[in-house]
Amino acid sequence: MSETTNGNGSSPATLEVHELHATVENKQILNGIDLTVRQGETHALMGPNGSGKSTLSNVIMGRPGYVITHGSVIFNGEDITALTPDERAKRGLFLAMQYPTEVPGVSVVNFMRTAYQAVKAEQLSALAFRKHMKEQMDRLGIDDAMVNRYVNQGFSGGEKKRNEVLQLAVLQPQIAILDETDSGLDIDSLKLVAEGVNELVGPGLGVLLITHYQRMLNYITPDRVHVMMRGRIVSSGGAELAHELEEKGYEGIRKELGLEAETTVEVG
Repeated sequence: MSETTNGNGSSPATLEVHELHATVENKQILNGIDLTVRQGETHALMGPNGSGKSTLSNVIMGRPGYVITHGSVIFNGEDITALTPDERAKRGLFLAMQYPTEVPGVSVVNFMRTAYQAVKAEQLSALAFRKHMKEQMDRLGIDDAMVNRYVNQGFSGGEKKRNEVLQLAVLQPQIAILDETDSGLDIDSLKLVAEGVNELVGPGLGVLLITHYQRMLNYITPDRVHVMMRGRIVSSGGAELAHELEEKGYEGIRKELGLEAETTVEVG
């Protein structure tokens, strides 16, 4: 794919993972990941349980306890391997978690305003922020009732994932990692979440969409699809690769590539 601008006339932001090896609780999980995602591109990362997909997302965002033993994570030409998660977020990275956490006593709107001011390093009045947030809510079809509730408390699976998409819209990162955004969703919730992601995809946003199943890609068409097994990316291709996976299953792809069965245990 030829390099394009990000909509502002400048070169697109770029996330580069080079020869990444990582351990969790002294278990080797990642075994040499090479991956590049640019602003404006949508990449799907697929793989069976235990392949290391969620571990990769946590390593990229710098979650404590995930130890890089070799390789690097480069964002916009800067090695961010030693940066804390909040520093990476300030640079323009975002992670939508597979299992969003409840925050009792803190409303969604107050949580997002605090997050916005921390990431953007700018102070907005309550009125100015509410206007910005309302614009994104209208864009995604989210009503006031949800943002006045406590963060994820009593939320359905679909509401939790839509709340993550709203955070993505409000914070406006350059590159977003969506970790199993389709996990636990029924078909109606899946469509709503996918519609929200599609609304945000464009020149200003690069997406790494992590999923087990092809069904999410019925609604979000990736530029590239990567298959991960045993802590490595073993195959990459266009959107048709996801359909091949649907037909053959991971076992079929594994046999085609002459790989052994998974033995890695994914942590986190």
